[in-house]
Amino acid sequence: LGKCLLSPIVLAAYAYNRSLSELGPGGRSQDEPGVLCQLFAFLMAFFGLAPTLLLLAMALECWLSLGHPYFYRQHLTRRLGATLGLVAAGLCALFCALPLLGFGVPMQYCPGTWCFMRMAGGGPRELGFPVVYASLMGLLVLAIGACNVSSMRHLYGMARRQPRRGTPPAATTTAPHMEELDHLILLGLMTVLFTICSLPLIIRAYMGAFAADFNENADLSALRFLSVNSIVDPWVFIIFRTSVFRTFVRRVCRRLS
Repeated sequence: LGKCLLSPIVLAAYAYNRSLSELGPGGRSQDEPGVLCQLFAFLMAFFGLAPTLLLLAMALECWLSLGHPYFYRQHLTRRLGATLGLVAAGLCALFCALPLLGFGVPMQYCPGTWCFMRMAGGGPRELGFPVVYASLMGLLVLAIGACNVSSMRHLYGMARRQPRRGTPPAATTTAPHMEELDHLILLGLMTVLFTICSLPLIIRAYMGAFAADFNENADLSALRFLSVNSIVDPWVFIIFRTSVFRTFVRRVCRRLS
């Protein structure tokens, strides 16, 4: 959804050879972002934060199902999951709309086809939102890492349990646990990917706010890293869900164990 909404704006800027501020109404220069630039900045912030919340939900579900199965079975339902997903998306949208209300300033980045919040050069009104946004992203990264580490610990405990006496040899294989292992490996890959892609933006936001480091090229590189996450994540999911790749991973895990 993020690519479908953002890509046409960029393609239109290249097609008309004009910046986003010049394309949309209300803006004439880089310092005066128009409506289209503000919309682009909002979508960039939203689709940078919303997938992270979704990944946190996946990590929490994996941790609860492995570490607290009775609580998971009794309290977590599909209806609750759908409701929490909609609530999280709504809260994320309200938070990312704060710059449109004055808390934060959208800014056009070179070559004129990117817009995001100003991350350096300004006062608390301009830099407060990037710092809060980066802090929230950092907390989500830590929470997802903690959930995944706990899930790995539970899976390791499952693997070390001895089979019951009298269990047929065919039942002593690790096949019953391979589905959980596949899910955990996929979640781990996506976590590493989004961590690598999110850290540059977090670092640049703090450097711009507290070290007064105004470097537009570095800020643009951080935005590019953030956009790479939404490009590569679907491919990681598609490739990992193929039977050939999953068979290869299972063979590697059996050899390691």
